[in-house]
Amino acid sequence: MKSFKQRFLGNPRVIFGLAWMVIVLVIALLADIIAPNNPFAIVAKPFLPPGEGFVLGTDSLGRDVLAGLIHGARTTLLIAVLSTLVAVAFGTFVGAVAGYYGRLADDILMRLTEFFQTIPSFLFALVLIAILSPSAMNLVIAIATVSWPPIARVVRAEVMSVKSREFVRAAIVAGQRDSAILVSQVLPNTLSPLIVTGSLLVATAILVESALSFLGLGAPNQMSWGFMIGAGRSFMREAWWLVTVPGVVILLTVLSINLVGEGLNDALNPRLADA
Repeated sequence: MKSFKQRFLGNPRVIFGLAWMVIVLVIALLADIIAPNNPFAIVAKPFLPPGEGFVLGTDSLGRDVLAGLIHGARTTLLIAVLSTLVAVAFGTFVGAVAGYYGRLADDILMRLTEFFQTIPSFLFALVLIAILSPSAMNLVIAIATVSWPPIARVVRAEVMSVKSREFVRAAIVAGQRDSAILVSQVLPNTLSPLIVTGSLLVATAILVESALSFLGLGAPNQMSWGFMIGAGRSFMREAWWLVTVPGVVILLTVLSINLVGEGLNDALNPRLADA
């Protein structure tokens, strides 16, 4: 039987995804060192093409596109990861309570989950940002608000499956509190699908953040990939690189996260353990 490491790292698509994710994470963490200048600073003539003094050229105001791309990685990833963590925490709580207690608690929480799922997620996030005003914190709140229902459903299904097992019944008979049983016995057995779903939510959060920034509802005074596309969309004919470069980076990042998520699903799936 292959180990988790063999199943996970034996997939060439996962290797590609991990390699690109590591590159983007390192760039985001070292953005101030790699590109110490302010990404909003005007450094040259507008619309300089890639290679003429600047690796990726300049935009309509004469800002360095490469510096914007580097600093944009930190903003986009930070908002995406934080919003995913909030969504996972809240969705896990809702799903765990609904799945463990069932009956009235399950009915109320699942109807609430279905209500949020019936609303188009991007439009809902758009309305929330318009109400709360654009900021990094409000972006995290808005994206997390539209992202938690899938987590709640996954956790609920896993908890309902685990709570009927012998070790959980033994803990109940031993007199352990419900909270202790959930934390120590039930939730650890739901980690596999939770990790997979959470990793895929990061990709969705990047797309939502980029779309909101594209529309001018991103974090103010902070460079992001979506903002760069939005600022360059009016000059696609004169300066194709303003939209193409950040667009390709978003595409590769989202693709890499999805590939790693699928690899995690294959490696953690017990049905494939003997493959």
